[in-house]
Amino acid sequence: MEVDYIIVGIGIAGISFCEQLRANGKSFVVFDDESQQSSTVAGGLYNPVVLKRFTSVWKSTEQLDIALPLYKQIEKRLKLKLDYKVPVLRKFASLEEQNDWFSASDKPLLSRYLSANIIKNNNMAIDAPFGFGEVLETGRIDVNTMIKGYKTELLNANCLIESAFNYENLHSTDEAVRYKDITAKYIVFAEGSGIRFNPFFNMLPLNPAKGELLTIHAPDLNIDFVLKAGVFLIPLGNELYIVGATYEWKDLSYDTTKKAKDALLEKLNKLIDCSYKVVHQVAGIRPTVKDRRPLVGKHPMHKNLFVLNGLGTRGVMIGPYVAKQLFNFIEHNEALEKEVDISRFTL
Repeated sequence: MEVDYIIVGIGIAGISFCEQLRANGKSFVVFDDESQQSSTVAGGLYNPVVLKRFTSVWKSTEQLDIALPLYKQIEKRLKLKLDYKVPVLRKFASLEEQNDWFSASDKPLLSRYLSANIIKNNNMAIDAPFGFGEVLETGRIDVNTMIKGYKTELLNANCLIESAFNYENLHSTDEAVRYKDITAKYIVFAEGSGIRFNPFFNMLPLNPAKGELLTIHAPDLNIDFVLKAGVFLIPLGNELYIVGATYEWKDLSYDTTKKAKDALLEKLNKLIDCSYKVVHQVAGIRPTVKDRRPLVGKHPMHKNLFVLNGLGTRGVMIGPYVAKQLFNFIEHNEALEKEVDISRFTL
Protein backbone atom coordinates (compact mmCIF):
# COMPACT_ATOMS: atom_id res chain seq x y z
CA MET A 1 0.00 0.00 0.00
CA GLU A 2 1.23 3.48 -0.87
CA VAL A 3 -0.23 6.59 0.78
CA ASP A 4 0.81 10.16 1.40
CA TYR A 5 0.58 9.92 5.19
CA ILE A 6 0.54 7.47 8.06
CA ILE A 7 -1.23 8.83 11.15
CA VAL A 8 -0.74 7.19 14.54
CA GLY A 9 -3.64 7.98 16.87
CA ILE A 10 -7.21 9.10 16.20
CA GLY A 11 -8.12 11.35 19.07
CA ILE A 12 -8.73 15.07 18.66
CA ALA A 13 -5.23 15.68 17.25
CA GLY A 14 -5.41 12.81 14.78
CA ILE A 15 -8.89 13.71 13.56
CA SER A 16 -7.89 17.36 13.16
CA PHE A 17 -4.94 16.39 10.99
CA CYS A 18 -6.98 13.91 8.96
CA GLU A 19 -9.40 16.73 8.16
CA GLN A 20 -6.51 18.76 6.75
CA LEU A 21 -5.53 15.80 4.58
CA ARG A 22 -9.10 15.32 3.35
CA ALA A 23 -9.44 18.99 2.48
CA ASN A 24 -6.25 18.86 0.42
CA GLY A 25 -6.78 15.54 -1.37
CA LYS A 26 -4.08 13.59 0.45
CA SER A 27 -4.29 9.83 0.99
CA PHE A 28 -3.68 8.37 4.43
CA VAL A 29 -4.00 5.42 6.74
CA VAL A 30 -4.52 5.61 10.51
CA PHE A 31 -3.26 3.30 13.25
CA ASP A 32 -5.19 3.23 16.52
CA ASP A 33 -5.49 0.60 19.23
CA GLU A 34 -7.59 2.63 21.71
CA SER A 35 -4.70 2.63 24.18
CA GLN A 36 -4.90 6.40 24.72
CA GLN A 37 -8.10 7.68 26.25
CA SER A 38 -7.59 11.38 26.89
CA SER A 39 -9.85 12.42 24.00
CA THR A 40 -12.60 9.89 24.68
CA VAL A 41 -13.01 11.10 28.28
CA ALA A 42 -12.68 14.81 27.46
CA GLY A 43 -15.40 17.18 28.60
CA GLY A 44 -15.17 18.74 25.15
CA LEU A 45 -15.70 22.36 26.22
CA TYR A 46 -14.60 25.22 24.05
CA ASN A 47 -14.27 28.32 26.16
CA PRO A 48 -12.03 31.26 25.20
CA VAL A 49 -11.51 32.49 28.78
CA VAL A 50 -9.35 31.19 31.64
CA LEU A 51 -12.02 31.40 34.33
CA LYS A 52 -9.69 31.04 37.27
CA ARG A 53 -7.93 34.31 36.46
CA PHE A 54 -10.33 36.01 34.01
CA THR A 55 -7.73 36.08 31.24
CA SER A 56 -7.84 35.25 27.55
CA VAL A 57 -6.89 31.80 26.28
CA TRP A 58 -3.84 31.94 23.99
CA LYS A 59 -4.93 32.60 20.39
CA SER A 60 -8.55 31.90 21.36
CA THR A 61 -10.18 33.78 18.48
CA GLU A 62 -7.85 32.26 15.88
CA GLN A 63 -8.46 28.80 17.32
CA LEU A 64 -12.25 29.09 17.28
CA ASP A 65 -12.25 30.51 13.74
CA ILE A 66 -10.62 27.27 12.54
CA ALA A 67 -12.10 24.73 14.96
CA LEU A 68 -15.82 25.47 14.71
CA PRO A 69 -16.07 25.24 10.90
CA LEU A 70 -14.08 22.00 11.05
CA TYR A 71 -16.52 20.40 13.52
CA LYS A 72 -19.46 21.65 11.47
CA GLN A 73 -17.95 19.95 8.44
CA ILE A 74 -17.53 16.68 10.31
CA GLU A 75 -21.11 16.92 11.61
CA LYS A 76 -22.47 17.35 8.10
CA ARG A 77 -20.43 14.54 6.58
CA LEU A 78 -21.05 12.01 9.37
CA LYS A 79 -24.65 13.13 9.93
CA LEU A 80 -24.03 13.44 13.67
CA LYS A 81 -24.81 16.16 16.21
CA LEU A 82 -21.48 17.15 17.75
CA ASP A 83 -21.49 20.87 18.52
CA TYR A 84 -23.80 21.96 21.33
CA LYS A 85 -23.98 25.73 21.84
CA VAL A 86 -24.04 25.89 25.63
CA PRO A 87 -23.34 29.04 27.68
CA VAL A 88 -20.69 28.89 30.39
CA LEU A 89 -21.48 30.63 33.68
CA ARG A 90 -18.82 31.40 36.26
CA LYS A 91 -20.10 31.51 39.83
CA PHE A 92 -18.88 34.55 41.76
CA ALA A 93 -17.62 33.90 45.27
CA SER A 94 -17.65 37.56 46.34
CA LEU A 95 -18.29 41.15 45.32
CA GLU A 96 -14.55 41.43 44.66
CA GLU A 97 -14.82 38.74 42.01
CA GLN A 98 -17.67 40.62 40.39
CA ASN A 99 -15.48 43.71 40.22
CA ASP A 100 -12.60 41.70 38.77
CA TRP A 101 -15.00 40.37 36.11
CA PHE A 102 -16.12 43.87 35.15
CA SER A 103 -12.51 45.00 34.86
CA ALA A 104 -11.63 42.02 32.68
CA SER A 105 -14.64 42.59 30.40
CA ASP A 106 -13.21 45.97 29.40
CA LYS A 107 -9.96 44.47 28.10
CA PRO A 108 -9.57 44.24 24.30
CA LEU A 109 -9.05 40.48 24.13
CA LEU A 110 -11.93 39.73 26.50
CA SER A 111 -14.66 42.25 25.73
CA ARG A 112 -16.03 39.99 22.97
CA TYR A 113 -16.35 37.02 25.30
CA LEU A 114 -17.30 38.36 28.75
CA SER A 115 -20.84 39.61 29.25
CA ALA A 116 -20.99 42.74 31.40
CA ASN A 117 -24.33 41.65 32.88
CA ILE A 118 -24.45 39.86 36.21
CA ILE A 119 -26.86 36.93 36.09
CA LYS A 120 -28.83 36.47 39.29
CA ASN A 121 -29.27 33.00 40.65
CA ASN A 122 -32.87 31.79 40.68
CA ASN A 123 -32.09 28.10 41.06
CA MET A 124 -32.79 26.80 44.57
CA ALA A 125 -30.47 23.85 43.96
CA ILE A 126 -27.40 26.10 43.54
CA ASP A 127 -25.73 28.19 46.24
CA ALA A 128 -24.68 31.38 44.40
CA PRO A 129 -25.65 34.54 46.34
CA PHE A 130 -23.34 36.72 44.22
CA GLY A 131 -24.66 35.43 40.92
CA PHE A 132 -22.81 34.45 37.76
CA GLY A 133 -20.82 35.94 34.92
CA GLU A 134 -21.53 34.61 31.43
CA VAL A 135 -18.87 33.68 28.88
CA LEU A 136 -20.05 34.16 25.31
CA GLU A 137 -19.37 32.03 22.20
CA THR A 138 -18.92 28.82 24.18
CA GLY A 139 -20.10 25.26 23.71
CA ARG A 140 -19.35 21.57 23.93
CA ILE A 141 -18.11 19.14 21.32
CA ASP A 142 -19.32 15.59 21.90
CA VAL A 143 -15.84 14.15 21.47
CA ASN A 144 -16.74 10.55 22.19
CA THR A 145 -19.49 10.50 19.55
CA MET A 146 -17.15 12.21 17.07
CA ILE A 147 -14.37 9.67 17.57
CA LYS A 148 -16.72 6.70 17.26
CA GLY A 149 -18.30 8.09 14.10
CA TYR A 150 -14.97 9.03 12.60
CA LYS A 151 -13.50 5.59 13.21
CA THR A 152 -16.52 3.95 11.60
CA GLU A 153 -16.04 6.15 8.54
CA LEU A 154 -12.33 5.24 8.36
CA LEU A 155 -13.09 1.53 8.73
CA ASN A 156 -15.62 1.67 5.91
CA ALA A 157 -13.01 3.37 3.72
CA ASN A 158 -10.32 0.83 4.69
CA CYS A 159 -8.24 3.66 6.16
CA LEU A 160 -8.09 2.45 9.79
CA ILE A 161 -5.84 -0.26 11.14
CA GLU A 162 -6.97 -1.21 14.63
CA SER A 163 -3.71 -2.43 16.09
CA ALA A 164 -0.78 -1.14 18.07
CA PHE A 165 1.97 0.60 16.15
CA ASN A 166 5.28 -1.23 16.47
CA TYR A 167 8.06 1.38 16.27
CA GLU A 168 10.69 -1.25 15.47
CA ASN A 169 9.00 -1.88 12.14
CA LEU A 170 9.26 1.74 11.03
CA HIS A 171 12.05 2.51 8.55
CA SER A 172 12.76 6.05 7.42
CA THR A 173 14.77 7.38 4.47
CA ASP A 174 15.04 10.86 3.01
CA GLU A 175 12.36 10.02 0.46
CA ALA A 176 9.78 8.05 2.42
CA VAL A 177 8.85 6.00 5.45
CA ARG A 178 7.99 2.32 5.36
CA TYR A 179 5.98 0.36 7.91
CA LYS A 180 5.58 -3.32 7.06
CA ASP A 181 3.80 -3.28 3.67
CA ILE A 182 2.88 0.44 3.81
CA THR A 183 4.97 3.13 2.17
CA ALA A 184 4.22 6.80 2.87
CA LYS A 185 5.81 10.16 2.28
CA TYR A 186 5.33 11.18 5.91
CA ILE A 187 4.23 9.87 9.29
CA VAL A 188 2.54 11.97 11.98
CA PHE A 189 2.43 10.75 15.57
CA ALA A 190 -0.69 11.98 17.37
CA GLU A 191 -0.61 9.54 20.25
CA GLY A 192 -1.42 11.76 23.20
CA SER A 193 0.30 10.69 26.40
CA GLY A 194 1.49 7.53 24.62
CA ILE A 195 4.21 9.64 23.02
CA ARG A 196 6.36 8.99 26.10
CA PHE A 197 6.79 5.41 24.85
CA ASN A 198 7.70 6.54 21.32
CA PRO A 199 11.50 6.16 20.82
CA PHE A 200 11.52 8.92 18.21
CA PHE A 201 9.83 11.60 20.33
CA ASN A 202 10.15 10.48 23.95
CA MET A 203 12.73 13.21 24.53
CA LEU A 204 9.95 15.81 24.47
CA PRO A 205 8.92 17.17 27.90
CA LEU A 206 5.39 15.82 27.97
CA ASN A 207 3.87 15.82 31.44
CA PRO A 208 1.06 13.26 31.54
CA ALA A 209 -1.71 14.20 33.96
CA LYS A 210 -4.47 11.81 34.92
CA GLY A 211 -7.95 13.27 34.97
CA GLU A 212 -11.17 11.72 36.22
CA LEU A 213 -14.76 12.71 35.47
CA LEU A 214 -18.06 11.72 37.02
CA THR A 215 -21.48 11.56 35.43
CA ILE A 216 -24.36 12.24 37.81
CA HIS A 217 -28.13 11.95 37.49
CA ALA A 218 -29.71 14.99 39.17
CA PRO A 219 -33.45 15.33 38.37
CA ASP A 220 -33.90 18.50 40.44
CA LEU A 221 -30.86 20.44 39.24
CA ASN A 222 -32.45 21.75 36.04
CA ILE A 223 -29.63 23.75 34.44
CA ASP A 224 -29.04 24.15 30.72
CA PHE A 225 -25.65 25.84 31.01
CA VAL A 226 -22.13 24.83 31.98
CA LEU A 227 -21.40 25.94 35.54
CA LYS A 228 -17.84 26.65 36.67
CA ALA A 229 -17.21 26.91 40.41
CA GLY A 230 -14.31 24.80 41.63
CA VAL A 231 -15.53 22.07 39.29
CA PHE A 232 -17.16 22.14 35.88
CA LEU A 233 -20.75 20.97 35.76
CA ILE A 234 -21.73 20.16 32.16
CA PRO A 235 -25.31 19.30 31.15
CA LEU A 236 -25.72 16.29 28.87
CA GLY A 237 -29.52 16.20 28.70
CA ASN A 238 -31.87 13.65 30.29
CA GLU A 239 -30.99 15.05 33.75
CA LEU A 240 -27.38 13.89 33.35
CA TYR A 241 -24.33 16.08 34.09
CA ILE A 242 -20.57 15.68 33.82
CA VAL A 243 -18.61 16.70 36.92
CA GLY A 244 -14.90 17.30 36.46
CA ALA A 245 -12.11 17.22 36.57
CA THR A 246 -9.22 16.06 38.73
CA TYR A 247 -5.46 16.28 38.20
CA GLU A 248 -3.11 13.49 39.24
CA TRP A 249 0.59 13.40 38.31
CA LYS A 250 1.78 10.14 39.94
CA ASP A 251 -0.87 7.50 39.31
CA LEU A 252 -0.96 7.29 35.51
CA SER A 253 -3.16 4.20 35.25
CA TYR A 254 -6.55 4.27 33.59
CA ASP A 255 -8.18 2.97 36.76
CA THR A 256 -10.81 5.15 38.37
CA THR A 257 -10.21 5.95 42.04
CA LYS A 258 -12.23 6.63 45.17
CA LYS A 259 -9.84 9.48 45.95
CA ALA A 260 -10.80 11.36 42.77
CA LYS A 261 -14.49 10.60 43.24
CA ASP A 262 -14.45 11.92 46.80
CA ALA A 263 -12.56 15.07 45.77
CA LEU A 264 -15.07 15.86 43.02
CA LEU A 265 -18.08 15.17 45.22
CA GLU A 266 -16.71 17.37 48.00
CA LYS A 267 -16.58 20.32 45.60
CA LEU A 268 -19.91 19.42 44.04
CA ASN A 269 -21.64 19.31 47.43
CA LYS A 270 -20.48 22.86 48.12
CA LEU A 271 -22.06 23.96 44.86
CA ILE A 272 -25.43 22.24 44.66
CA ASP A 273 -28.11 21.33 47.17
CA CYS A 274 -30.24 18.63 45.62
CA SER A 275 -30.28 14.86 45.42
CA TYR A 276 -28.17 13.13 42.80
CA LYS A 277 -26.68 9.76 41.97
CA VAL A 278 -23.26 9.01 40.49
CA VAL A 279 -23.89 6.81 37.46
CA HIS A 280 -20.47 6.71 35.81
CA GLN A 281 -16.79 7.47 36.41
CA VAL A 282 -13.99 7.54 33.83
CA ALA A 283 -10.28 8.26 33.80
CA GLY A 284 -7.92 9.42 31.08
CA ILE A 285 -4.36 10.70 30.74
CA ARG A 286 -3.98 14.25 29.43
CA PRO A 287 -0.91 15.11 27.34
CA THR A 288 0.19 18.37 28.99
CA VAL A 289 3.35 20.44 28.52
CA LYS A 290 5.06 22.62 31.12
CA ASP A 291 4.70 25.80 29.05
CA ARG A 292 1.05 24.96 28.19
CA ARG A 293 1.72 24.96 24.47
CA PRO A 294 1.37 21.99 22.10
CA LEU A 295 4.22 19.90 20.73
CA VAL A 296 4.25 20.28 16.95
CA GLY A 297 7.03 19.75 14.45
CA LYS A 298 9.62 17.62 12.73
CA HIS A 299 12.06 15.12 14.20
CA PRO A 300 15.52 16.71 14.40
CA MET A 301 17.14 13.82 12.47
CA HIS A 302 14.37 12.03 10.54
CA LYS A 303 12.89 14.56 8.16
CA ASN A 304 9.73 12.58 7.36
CA LEU A 305 8.70 12.03 10.99
CA PHE A 306 6.38 14.56 12.64
CA VAL A 307 4.56 15.00 15.92
CA LEU A 308 1.21 16.60 16.83
CA ASN A 309 0.71 16.36 20.55
CA GLY A 310 0.42 18.10 23.91
CA LEU A 311 -3.05 19.60 23.38
CA GLY A 312 -3.69 19.63 27.14
CA THR A 313 -7.11 20.52 28.54
CA ARG A 314 -8.32 22.64 25.60
CA GLY A 315 -7.83 20.12 22.83
CA VAL A 316 -11.09 20.78 20.99
CA MET A 317 -10.03 24.41 20.48
CA ILE A 318 -6.34 24.11 19.78
CA GLY A 319 -6.26 20.78 17.91
CA PRO A 320 -7.59 22.04 14.56
CA TYR A 321 -5.48 25.21 14.83
CA VAL A 322 -2.15 23.42 15.21
CA ALA A 323 -3.12 20.64 12.77
CA LYS A 324 -3.49 23.26 10.06
CA GLN A 325 -0.12 24.73 10.99
CA LEU A 326 1.54 21.34 10.80
CA PHE A 327 0.03 20.56 7.39
CA ASN A 328 1.21 23.88 5.97
CA PHE A 329 4.63 23.31 7.52
CA ILE A 330 4.99 19.91 5.86
CA GLU A 331 3.43 20.66 2.50
CA HIS A 332 4.23 24.35 1.97
CA ASN A 333 7.29 24.87 4.16
CA GLU A 334 5.46 27.53 6.19
CA ALA A 335 7.14 28.20 9.52
CA LEU A 336 5.48 26.96 12.67
CA GLU A 337 4.77 29.44 15.43
CA LYS A 338 7.70 29.42 17.82
CA GLU A 339 5.36 28.83 20.78
CA VAL A 340 4.32 25.38 19.46
CA ASP A 341 7.41 24.27 17.49
CA ILE A 342 9.21 21.38 19.23
CA SER A 343 12.50 23.01 18.25
CA ARG A 344 12.07 25.08 21.43
CA PHE A 345 13.01 21.90 23.26
CA THR A 346 15.08 19.91 20.76
CA LEU A 347 17.55 22.57 19.53
